[in-house]
Amino acid sequence: MGGLQVGAKGIYKIMDDKGRVLIPRQLRAAAGMEHGDIIKLGVQKGIVMAKKVDLIEVGDQSPQAVEEYVFAAVKTMEKQTLVSLAARLIALIEENSKV
Repeated sequence: MGGLQVGAKGIYKIMDDKGRVLIPRQLRAAAGMEHGDIIKLGVQKGIVMAKKVDLIEVGDQSPQAVEEYVFAAVKTMEKQTLVSLAARLIALIEENSKV
């Protein structure tokens, strides 16, 4: 955990009824995690891993991966680009609802 002093026994958190666990601010900061970042979750030898990533793996086109990619991409877009993208998405939704 880098230079973070969390104690020999670690940090304990309680999982809520939806399976969510809050990652403490100190751990997020040590890992360079910020609001809106894409976090890849996995299990390795029974240990749940959480890793900040910049890009989703090539070939992963699951709805969850695409949604996270889009949210990460729009974080850096200018307002006019976001408005244009929103208009195109609304038009697509309206077009698909006619079918």
